[in-house]
Amino acid sequence: MTNKFDYVKTRRDEVDAIPVKWQATVQRVMKYFTRFNVWVYKKSSGRLMKNFPGGFPICIVGMTGRRSGERREIALIHLPWNDKKLLVASQGGMEKHPLWYFNIAADPNIDIMVGGTTQRYLARQASAEEKRELWPHLLSLYPDFDQYQARTDRDIPVFICSLATDNTED
Repeated sequence: MTNKFDYVKTRRDEVDAIPVKWQATVQRVMKYFTRFNVWVYKKSSGRLMKNFPGGFPICIVGMTGRRSGERREIALIHLPWNDKKLLVASQGGMEKHPLWYFNIAADPNIDIMVGGTTQRYLARQASAEEKRELWPHLLSLYPDFDQYQARTDRDIPVFICSLATDNTED
């Protein structure tokens, strides 16, 4: 089976699907694990629980909840790109965008903590052309993104985050 996105090298039939009946359970486990991961990472200033399985470094992304207006934080793979950061709303290739995607789409003013340092960023969603150009770089940092995109017809969003002009932490 061919891919919807020609730059994705993994074919759909090479990837195991996440059965629909398990997706809610997987999302719930991810939610509670990431809360614990964020707490440990922040308490240790990024010294503990700093990598996802496989040794991939993480960062903590802070944002405003689009409905609640409350602060939300999530642990994501740290994806540096020159002086910018990239965020990939993959959710393992599930059929729906992760909730944090909607928060950042509604309010692109975020902060990203790497190690013990937090900086403010302005996020914008990459265009289809930008995503195509960024894809090899993303795979160099986390190869499983190719499998995730092959698993779903959903166009997995990528955010490009640039340092905010006022970059002082309160």
